Parts: sequence; structure tokens; C-alpha cells
Amino acid sequence: MGTLEQKSDNLFANVLCFLRSSSLFNELLCNAQDEAQRTNIRITDLKKGVQNGLVAAGWDRKLRNAIYHFLQARPNRSSTEVQGSPEQIKEPITYVRKAQLAWEKKILKSLNSMCTELTIPLARRRPEREQKDMMVRWTELGVDGPDLSQIRPVYAPKDFLDVVIGMQNPNCTSTGNIGSSDYPWGLVHVSMKVKCLNELRLQYSELAITQCQTGIDDLQDVPPELFDTDRTRLGKKVLAAKHAPISREFSKKGCPVSMRADLWCHMLGVELDHVDVLYYEQLKSYVLQHDLLVDNLLYKDVKLTATNDDQYFVFEDFLYQILLPFSRDTYILRHFAYNSATPPKSYIRGKLGVEEFAVTYPPNGVIPFHGFAMYVAPLCFLYNDVVQLYYVFRKMYIQYFFRLHSV
Repeated sequence: MGTLEQKSDNLFANVLCFLRSSSLFNELLCNAQDEAQRTNIRITDLKKGVQNGLVAAGWDRKLRNAIYHFLQARPNRSSTEVQGSPEQIKEPITYVRKAQLAWEKKILKSLNSMCTELTIPLARRRPEREQKDMMVRWTELGVDGPDLSQIRPVYAPKDFLDVVIGMQNPNCTSTGNIGSSDYPWGLVHVSMKVKCLNELRLQYSELAITQCQTGIDDLQDVPPELFDTDRTRLGKKVLAAKHAPISREFSKKGCPVSMRADLWCHMLGVELDHVDVLYYEQLKSYVLQHDLLVDNLLYKDVKLTATNDDQYFVFEDFLYQILLPFSRDTYILRHFAYNSATPPKSYIRGKLGVEEFAVTYPPNGVIPFHGFAMYVAPLCFLYNDVVQLYYVFRKMYIQYFFRLHSV
């Protein structure tokens, strides 16, 4: 019981610390002060009057959403469950940590080899003329890009798959019995705890064959037209509520196409204001000021995987407007707090090996690989606002996508 109470206290303290450091706290405090200064509130009913005023203005919903998104972003394991160094807390299994470390060294070696062979610096300041030219072409960066003939991807998904396949538990001795727990059927030989069939049925009960799903044309007891009409009507109420958990529950049975973009924003907590727009413009200015080697990697990846095609994909320029600022966004570094990976570092010229002059490279800590642009490509069909698209992708990456290329 004591341990449970301790975990509850730690969680409450973490939530409170998060709220105090957020912009929501200052906004909520200012609005509470405004409510307290209203002339129609008596001193004896001050607390209740302020609370009612904040609820009427929708601040309770904003507070609930903020706490919900904070809890969603937390790792499954708490620091009280695993004792040890920060690396051990993020990934308690030793051989998995070693595999991740070896993989990171291989990536850095590949990147450094390319720099040496092509005599390309990791970063350089763009001349004033180049900055102005890039600013003019910002919405058409794919038309006249850099020379990519000698640029090659640092690695491909197949290389990462080979790393995962090659992992072996040193404490597991194979008996040679195919299909047993120590000699599994699949390519991955790491034993993992998975849910049984009944547990999976319970977890994904909304996907049962007896349940109707938006976008599925299979014959059901309810006519598809009637079901779609009801879902659309309910979806409008969900959007009006602007409550993340409700949007998530509603989406478990599919999102109506016209509402998908807004529902995803609600579920991810993407609610833009002028500060977010200014932050994107700041990232854009970083792109204009400095040319990074990873820019060429991103250009190369887009040209190989998602270039413009009148019959298939016409959002190539969107990809550059998302991926180039993304590489400069230090906000992405936050996901390394619960990711077994470590952000790569480089040293200022002439200070090799001096830890004080080590800097994260690229600034977001993510080295792009062959196929990285495909994380963004599907979202381009939903959002026509580049800034909104950027924040949706950023939230999806730090919450989900990073797991696709981390051991």
C-alpha cells in the first residue's frame, strides 16, 4: 500500500511540476485573477465564483486535456520501478542497450565517412545571397535543389531490421525445438511478453466483426448510409466538446474523412496560437541561415521516395517545409528522456574530444535515413496549412514514430 501511495504522490508531483512550467498555468492564473476582480462576486463566495467562471470559460477542459496529454507522453515504466542509471531506467535490458549503442556508432561512422569522402562540412553558414534566394523559393524548394549525385542515405530500414534480427539474449540457451519460447518462429529471436488472444480481443473490442466501422463497406446489420450519418452527427458533437479522451474513444471505430484532421489534432493536443507560428518561423530562419549535411540527406530521401507525381503525390514542397525545420527543432530532444537512443554529438572545429564544446548534431538529435520522409507524406493529404502539419508531425514523431527506428 505504501508503494502505491508513493507512486501516486510522485505522479501528482510530476503533474503539478509540468503544469507550473507550462504556459497554460500563467494563462489560467491570469484568468482566475480576472474572475476574482468581477464586481458580482462576493468575498464569501470568491473561491466558488472563480471556479464557476473558469469552468464556464472552458478552462477545466483545457486543464483536463493538458493532464491527459502529459500522462500519454509518459513512459510505461516509472523511475520507481527500475533502479539504476538513467540509461538503465530507459532500457533495463543490458544486451538491448548494447545493441542500440553499437547501432548508433555505426550510423555516426557512416555519416563521418561521407563527410570525409566528399569533404563536406557538417554545417556551414549560407552566404547572404543564398539565404535570399532560398527565402524566395521556400514554397518551391523541390524545383531547383542541391547536387545530390554523390549523396547516399546513411542507412536503410533493412539495415535496422538486420540489427533487430541479430539480437540474441545471452541468458537464453536454444534447445533446437522450433516454435518453442527459446526458438521462436519469427525473425526476431528476442523473447517478449505478449498478450494472449483473449486479452487482445478485449483490448481491441471496437474492431470486433460485430461492430460497425467507418469506411468499411462490408455488409452489416445497420445500413452503411444510416451508420455514416449517425457517425457524422456524433463526430460533430465530439469536435465541439474539444476533449481529447472523447475524441480518442470516438476514433476507435474510425474517423469520418472530413473530420479526421481535426480529430487527430484533438487527440494529439495540437492547438496552435501565435507563439507556435512564431516558433515555426524561427526554425525557418535557422534553415535559411545555415546549411547542414542532413539537409542533403533529406533532399535525397524525398527525391528517392516521395517526389512529385501528378498521378500519385503532389506535396513534395510540403515535405521540405516540414523536414528542414524539423532538423533544427531542439524540442524533439525531449523524447530522448524515455528513448533508449542517445542524441548524436559533434564538436566545434578545433575542439575535438573536449566535452565542453560538444553539441548535438543535428540539433533535433535525429539523423534521417532512407524512407524518413514517408513519416510525413500521408499527413500531407490531410492538412493544407504547413504550420499545423508541422506540429501534428512533430507530436506524432516524439510520441510514436521514433519507436520505429530505435532498438
